[in-house]
Amino acid sequence: MSITNEPPRPLRTDEEAFIRALGRVIHTLPRVMDADLMREQRLPLVEYMTLMYLSEAPDRRLRMSELAGAVELSLSGMTRIVTRLEAQGLVQRVRCEQDGRGWHAVLTDAGLSRLEEAWPSHLAASRRHVLDHFEGMDLAELTRALRRIVD
Repeated sequence: MSITNEPPRPLRTDEEAFIRALGRVIHTLPRVMDADLMREQRLPLVEYMTLMYLSEAPDRRLRMSELAGAVELSLSGMTRIVTRLEAQGLVQRVRCEQDGRGWHAVLTDAGLSRLEEAWPSHLAASRRHVLDHFEGMDLAELTRALRRIVD
């Protein structure tokens, strides 16, 4: 039900085409980015994103729940990813000093090196699968519109 109690307006042809194309992008883009990283780096996109968010965090550490939110996974899903990365020496888990109950994921030097090694492949895939298709468009305006959707 709409907020205004008015019936929803039917979509114009161009609006319908846009909504359908956006839906396909939402489902396809992560798969093609993951396939490129797996083929070139043997690193799944979700692991790359985990390393990336940790590299950007103060002291290269985040609470597991914050990391899960950033990567858009459940806490149990993030625990499985961190366990895999920990087994490779790319991440460590340490108890939170503040409360002793929670855990932080901490990017190791080896994890940072692995991220730096994979970064050119991710950059190339980002350009090929996304940015090249928006050449000449106002990216700042597109970014604002996408953020409004999320917010």
